[in-house]
Amino acid sequence: MIVILTALAIEQDAVLEHLVDVHSHEHSSGTIFEVGTIVGHPRHRVAVGITGPGTTTAAALTERAKAEFSPSAMMFVGVAGGLREWLKIGDVVVATKIYSYQGGRSEGDEFLVRPRAWDASHRIDQAARRLSRRDAWHEFLPEDARDSEPAVHFDPIAVADVVLNSTTSDLARRLRQSYNDAVAVEMEGSGFAHAAALSDQLPAVVVRGISDHADGTKEITDGEGGQRVAARNVAAFAVALAAALKPVDDPEPEAPASSTPASQVIHNRNIARDNAHVGNQVGVNFGALSPRGKRQ
Repeated sequence: MIVILTALAIEQDAVLEHLVDVHSHEHSSGTIFEVGTIVGHPRHRVAVGITGPGTTTAAALTERAKAEFSPSAMMFVGVAGGLREWLKIGDVVVATKIYSYQGGRSEGDEFLVRPRAWDASHRIDQAARRLSRRDAWHEFLPEDARDSEPAVHFDPIAVADVVLNSTTSDLARRLRQSYNDAVAVEMEGSGFAHAAALSDQLPAVVVRGISDHADGTKEITDGEGGQRVAARNVAAFAVALAAALKPVDDPEPEAPASSTPASQVIHNRNIARDNAHVGNQVGVNFGALSPRGKRQ
């Protein structure tokens, strides 16, 4: 089982397009996951959940999904704003590192950053790099989308509970000064990465599709379908990556712990010939009787 989490419905729907035999699985606390198998890959089962925006719920539902499904790997998949001009709308970024960029100390007229960062799982990173060669994952795209030839990049991503849509704000300047290797920004990955890091080395990765350039034109780009294109492309790559990972059979439900069979009290009344009364015999039998009456 692989778990894929998303923040938005458009992202979840894009992932579900690649699954068959989908059914709902409700957690005891009410969280609903959609569980299915990858088209053409019947041994690869995927549970898809939606967290809503923000790092806090992403962290909580990552832990919840991990406990519920005991997955072999987890991904957070969705759209992001690009911080580089060379990124095209619809390109995919596999996060080699996730920065949480809001932490710091305000002192005098300075803001001193105190970064936290989490690296992608080496195993998944290697599988993703292999998948990106020769664009093998494009077969998971609709035919009419392959001509655009979206590229895959392996770079850090910066995360905070902020929608960044400016290149001149204080926050944008802070990113350039202190997190200048980050190529995209989003709002959930650090919560996901932190929870995954606390889950006993669970392989985890954040994968994002570029839907805008975080430069004040987000509304225009979204109106032109940027989110839809980015969600479609990143879902195709993520599902292709899930299919490339070695399938791990779901564990069988544990058998109930064995216990000593309940004792059976046997009352026998033996009657001798000529109706002579012999008496009562009371015994305790441990174990079952076979069809032939022999104790097993």
